[in-house]
Amino acid sequence: MADPRDVLAQRVSAALGAAFGPEYEAADPVIRPSSFADYQSNAALPLAKKLGRAPRDIAAEIIRHLDLDGVAEPPEVSGPGFINLRLLPGWIAAEATSELLHPRLGVEPADQAKLVVVDYSGPNVAKELHVGHLRATVVGDAVVRILEHLGHTVVRAAHLGDWGTPFGMLIEHALDIGEDATRKQLASGEFTAFYQSARAEFDREPGFADRARRRVALLQGGEPESRRLWQVLVSASMEYLMAIYQRLGVTLTEADMAPESFYNPMLADVDAELEAAGIAVISDGALCAFPAGFTGRDGAPLPLMLRKSDGGYGYDTTDAAAIRYRLVDLHARRLIYVVGSEQSQHLQMIFELAREAGWLTDGASAEHAVIGLVTGADGKRLKTRTGEQVKLATLIDEAVERAGRVIADRYDDPGQRDQIAEAVGVGALKYGDLSVARDSSYIFDYDRMLALTGNTGPYLQYATARIRSIFRRAGLEPAVATTPIQITGDAERALALHLLGFGTALYQVAETTQPHLLAGFLFDVASAFTTFYEQCPVLQAADPSIRESRLALSALTLRVLLTGLDLLGIPVPERM
Repeated sequence: MADPRDVLAQRVSAALGAAFGPEYEAADPVIRPSSFADYQSNAALPLAKKLGRAPRDIAAEIIRHLDLDGVAEPPEVSGPGFINLRLLPGWIAAEATSELLHPRLGVEPADQAKLVVVDYSGPNVAKELHVGHLRATVVGDAVVRILEHLGHTVVRAAHLGDWGTPFGMLIEHALDIGEDATRKQLASGEFTAFYQSARAEFDREPGFADRARRRVALLQGGEPESRRLWQVLVSASMEYLMAIYQRLGVTLTEADMAPESFYNPMLADVDAELEAAGIAVISDGALCAFPAGFTGRDGAPLPLMLRKSDGGYGYDTTDAAAIRYRLVDLHARRLIYVVGSEQSQHLQMIFELAREAGWLTDGASAEHAVIGLVTGADGKRLKTRTGEQVKLATLIDEAVERAGRVIADRYDDPGQRDQIAEAVGVGALKYGDLSVARDSSYIFDYDRMLALTGNTGPYLQYATARIRSIFRRAGLEPAVATTPIQITGDAERALALHLLGFGTALYQVAETTQPHLLAGFLFDVASAFTTFYEQCPVLQAADPSIRESRLALSALTLRVLLTGLDLLGIPVPERM
């Protein structure tokens, strides 16, 4: 199975080489969708100046050398030099049948599998996940799923904030209120209240603040009781995080936590290596690195502080140790940081430091998959009326509750209704995020997310339920529909053409880390299926061979939708 655009691109490239010389075979064939055909090649326009000829003449020359035998109808030149390309129905049908019969829907693993580390979610011990974590979590998880599907080995890394100055404060607060009270409060999920109480005491009481600072030194020095109390906080946080991840259908586990404490034993060695290489130097008593190309408003070089003047370490050091570990020890060839835009400069400085240190070589890459904001109707960061970040658990609960109201009149069985409401609510929440370019902000709107029409999770879930209902009425399982697909009308043709782009959509996401490209593809498939369903009788088709063909096309659509939604992490109920 091949994407039509890839096949046409190869044919046009060969024609360019044959018409104008081998060096032109590398020119962009510029294959685009067309309103006058299936696709068009715009290759002639950018070549006009270079060849000194009119674009229409160049297009005509390309056509004279263009071999589309068995793939497309004879091409035509239109407009200023576009080449219209209309695929043969038989070719579309054969390729769709090949996709249907392929165990992976025609999507072959990547030619060169890589070890990829994806840093996402960004949780913290003793803090609740809030709306700001939603995008980094679901986008990162979708990228991970798709990379694994394409054959890459992926290391999930939730960079867990479990170390540093705040933990002296949190441990002292736990001692003040008692260990039992601490466990009880954290078990109930009241992390925010616990943290805020500790912070208020730290700001108000100098004696408490002094104890907290001394506790940090004890903790970082490995004092057993401090470590035990710290572990109380970590364990309670793990239970909470795993419960949220499980409910969201996110694949992160405890083993995927990449805590700051893990890198603590490496910090001194990293600093020593960078200092020995002359990359890190003492500045105002602190050990700093000044990656090339980064300056402040005054033009002075910006530092990464690797060791504070008091001998302590901060997140600059931890991030330097993390990137070294991932590149040097794990031998990762690609690093993806799914993090908010506010960390952009910091990450670019870490990447440059890694290059200067020789950790990030030409055979590896590091990239920042920027995450945009989730905003309210006012376009500002989504917050509660009191100005706090909205808790992620609250978003999930309300999405599920609203989904229950949307589908309430469809089910008499409360248990079944609740189960489906959970899938629809969570699916709507995640798809509403994933359907937007990850580096763009979007306005959070439950009504839009839960709509049964438009580019929403429920619309796609309903499309799969509708196809399953066809097979239930036929008394068949979709897996048995393996009859060769025929193209007998425009709606069948359009649906089959959309389905052939599945592999390309996955590879685009893998390359760009933009899951909305897959979401958009799946919406186009579901929309094309709706048109097909309305215009092409399936079970009522008069000709038995057409009935079997349309069942096969429906089965292929279902497999593509289910596979694609699963790769996005969207739950799909059997019925809706």
